Amino acid sequence: MIKETAPIEFLYSAIILPEFNIFAIQIGDFGIRWYALSYIAGLLIGIYILRRETRLPKSLMTPDQIDHLFNYLLVGIIIGGRLGYILFYNAAFYLSNPLSIFRLWEGGMSFHGALIGVGLSLFVMARRNDLPFRALSDRVAMVAPIGLFLGRLSNFINGELYGRITTVPWAMIFPHSDLQPRHPSQLYEAGLEGALLGLVMYILLRKNWLDSLGRLTGVFLCGYGLARFLVETVRQPDAHIGLFAGGISIGQILSLPMILFGFYLLLQSWRQEQNHGKL
Repeated sequence: MIKETAPIEFLYSAIILPEFNIFAIQIGDFGIRWYALSYIAGLLIGIYILRRETRLPKSLMTPDQIDHLFNYLLVGIIIGGRLGYILFYNAAFYLSNPLSIFRLWEGGMSFHGALIGVGLSLFVMARRNDLPFRALSDRVAMVAPIGLFLGRLSNFINGELYGRITTVPWAMIFPHSDLQPRHPSQLYEAGLEGALLGLVMYILLRKNWLDSLGRLTGVFLCGYGLARFLVETVRQPDAHIGLFAGGISIGQILSLPMILFGFYLLLQSWRQEQNHGKL
């Protein structure tokens, strides 16, 4: 098998990235990594925005319930993200090394697993607090792009999850890679899954889409799924997994159910609105 490389002239023109410190706060060999900090910051900003809604007359949740929501989300993200990575990306390794499951500091989280974990956590919270599940998920979906944006920036800082070899003018050479010019796919995802999807959510919020159950959740699932599916075409696949038949990646396979379920929620929301208008 011939190793893929870029023409020599693009090696000289590519942007060479410095090696950033993976720790935002470091004490000796330990510290808080940028990736962990992005999770925390995204959650705190999202909770702050949702807390502001409690000041409105028709608020869904009380301030105390918002505080409980933070705990549910944290548990769902950590457990779901970790188990998702193990099941979807590296099951054979963890079956042979079960104690490695608990070594979260070594990395290994899956967005799709975290999504399932958050969904289950929200379902439990909705049942325990007598809240409409779709109304609760709509509010989390509304602020989720904030965490996605920060998370992808931290991937960029860590020099991980970079793209495939390319000759585009903005190609970058990442530290600890094979020194080939590659797509900065982390920035593509930050722009699409984070900034653009967040802007769409803000516009739809101003158009009162939060009043329609499941609609913002549907937009989020479709928006993220489509953005992830698109970026996966230039993102470097995991070396131990590679691509499946037809050149499709595991990330694209996992995004397809998101897109389909998102469209289902949107259709269901529009049908309910039409039926309500006929009464």
